[in-house]
Amino acid sequence: MSSKSRAARTALVAGTVVALAAGLAACGGQSLEEKGGGSGKGGKGELVIGSAGFTESKVLAEIYSKVLADAGYRTRVQTLANRELYEPALEKGQIDVVPEYASTLAEFLNAKKNGSKAKPVASSDVDKTVAALKKLAGPRGLKVLSAGGATDQNAFAVTKEFAAEHKLKTLSDLGKSKQKIKLAAGEECETRVFCKPGLERAYGIDITGLDPKGVGTPQAKQAVKDGTDQLVLTTTTDATLDNFGLVLLKDDKKLQNADNVLPVVNAKSAGDKEIEAALGKLTNALTTEDLIDLNRKVDAERLKPADVAQAFLESKGLLKK
Repeated sequence: MSSKSRAARTALVAGTVVALAAGLAACGGQSLEEKGGGSGKGGKGELVIGSAGFTESKVLAEIYSKVLADAGYRTRVQTLANRELYEPALEKGQIDVVPEYASTLAEFLNAKKNGSKAKPVASSDVDKTVAALKKLAGPRGLKVLSAGGATDQNAFAVTKEFAAEHKLKTLSDLGKSKQKIKLAAGEECETRVFCKPGLERAYGIDITGLDPKGVGTPQAKQAVKDGTDQLVLTTTTDATLDNFGLVLLKDDKKLQNADNVLPVVNAKSAGDKEIEAALGKLTNALTTEDLIDLNRKVDAERLKPADVAQAFLESKGLLKK
């Protein structure tokens, strides 16, 4: 959720930014007509679908890509490490479409406009949160499409042994335990209001260091399993916690807002009604249980995101025969 930008790695980020700039400079900010006809079924032009560097985002990007290709667009997926990188690219039109999370993006844009100490605009009320998001996104040239029922939130996990030893069921329990905590997460967790600053402020958790292994990655969870770190940032749709002997601690003070999945597009390059309609059908069909299942297929069963996306769309009857 939430935070939902994950797995920042400096070297990878640097290389990705260079590749993105080189590969997409020619089409930055262009409309579909200006980009020219693509190789999709209807030759409607090219769409670049952005993805963050974590499993769920990658699978959703592949699903978006296949749905839009089925609607006649030439599509490809561009993966960037986190929101700090892909959101500016979306504004510039270097990326056209991104699967997003309402509350997390709303607060990201809120902080971008009003500073890190800005009054929160997101809440558990989806309609009000999306309205606030649209107000912040519009001036940046972004169009926020309708949210669906599928949600994902940031979540924090410890080992079952650590939880038992310190009698932990909630994040409040962890704060009261006075344990010194090294947190496995993405680098952006350092400044995200729903991550390290929020854990310290809302729960009084003593975070002594941040281990930049990404959000919910196998490496991050393994570091907690091994005892190198004590806490890992993951999501409520993580399907592999049991594999690492981990358990989620309840967010009992509701630091995390409900994060409904929704598409966000560059209004100029991908604001067409056809795109909105195609993605709308998908959004309406997607459930939280689907997200967990999609994550499980990639993270536990080791299937490729593109193959998982194809099977999902076929099972839901979302591709034309």
